Amino acid sequence: MKPLLRKQAAASVGLLALAGVFAVGAASLSSEAGYGGVGPNFLPGVVSVVLAACGAVLLWQALKGGWPVDASAASDGPDATPDWASFAWVSAGLLANAAFIQSIGFILSCALCFALAARGFRLATQAKENTMKSFGVDLGLGAAIAAPVFWLFTLALNVNLPGLTKTGWL
Repeated sequence: MKPLLRKQAAASVGLLALAGVFAVGAASLSSEAGYGGVGPNFLPGVVSVVLAACGAVLLWQALKGGWPVDASAASDGPDATPDWASFAWVSAGLLANAAFIQSIGFILSCALCFALAARGFRLATQAKENTMKSFGVDLGLGAAIAAPVFWLFTLALNVNLPGLTKTGWL
């Protein structure tokens, strides 16, 4: 087996092992259903199943000749330098979310995180639409994604996420 294929197989087995750790952790949690009808072991159980499925597919691909490789990514070569500007934008999004979630609420902080990360990913792909207009669209899209999540958690599951107002809607 080629060294690259061995590394891919090892990474796949590592992902399967991580799925096993999550499964053991999920099994050790209480399965008693709470207010939402599911117990605290539900989500870790789902994560362990998804990780196991991903690990199994990656292992199958590694044993069948290797993971599929994007030709454009492979053209960068081993001597490619890291894209620090893109990394900085994505990191700024994550840090801004952590810094502002208590003061501006879940929806707005997640929208800001989404917009900053999208700008970083656009920069990494050399997209031409990296303008203030696209940043505004990304803010709106981020809010459109975060709002239903916020409402599901606060109104349906009775989980307190930080909001901008005390109404439970923002």
